[in-house]
Amino acid sequence: MKAIMKNKYMGVLLLFTNTLINAQAQSKNFEIGLGLGAYIYQGDLTPNQLGSFKTTKPGLHLFANKIVSSNLSYRFNLAIAKLEGDESKYSNPEYRQQRNFKFESPLIELSGLAVWDIQGNNFNRNKGRFSPYVFTGAGLSFLNIKPDWSSFNAEFFTSESEVGTGLNTDSQKKLPKVLPFIPAGIGFRYEISSRFAINAEATYRFIFNDYLDGFSYAANPKRDDHYHSITIGVIYKTGNKNRLNCPPVK
Repeated sequence: MKAIMKNKYMGVLLLFTNTLINAQAQSKNFEIGLGLGAYIYQGDLTPNQLGSFKTTKPGLHLFANKIVSSNLSYRFNLAIAKLEGDESKYSNPEYRQQRNFKFESPLIELSGLAVWDIQGNNFNRNKGRFSPYVFTGAGLSFLNIKPDWSSFNAEFFTSESEVGTGLNTDSQKKLPKVLPFIPAGIGFRYEISSRFAINAEATYRFIFNDYLDGFSYAANPKRDDHYHSITIGVIYKTGNKNRLNCPPVK
């Protein structure tokens, strides 16, 4: 299975890289980016409303960005990361130490975004300029969810309890391999030269599914699972430095 996932990663990465090369050759107002980030699971296996920061995992983020107006650009994203949750890391409330549910999953994420530059700086990327932006779109998460209840304390929960009956239901559930999501986020970029910029982003994914962690009825079927990320990266700007296509002043 690990070999299959590694081959899938390489195949997606090569396809994405080839797309970047072809797009760069054909476009003036085009950017490519590379970043590293922290990916945080948010769901039934953590009491923290903001997510399971105790099981944060690193991820790689690649993107291609096409500028279409002073405010608007379209971006294609690829992320390769991992998600994890583990109840044993939380002692409050007490039942989490007894339930001991956990999961992990590799993650390949593809998404398309509309990015709105708040100040309208898309064609004015001068050195030293600071630009905040917001974005949203749609995407797909490719997963291999592995729930683990091997440390579940059955003596603490009776077989007739909601946890016991729910676990029986969840254990027979066919888990999703692909989950659609709606990303929403905010970021900023800072121009360090005519060709390069650095950026930072926070992205939240609305999934509308309660089986991201492999558990639902044994945990909390009334609330869907989600995940989010915080990334930092570098952006390379292709094409002409003169993005407004104005004639040079003589």
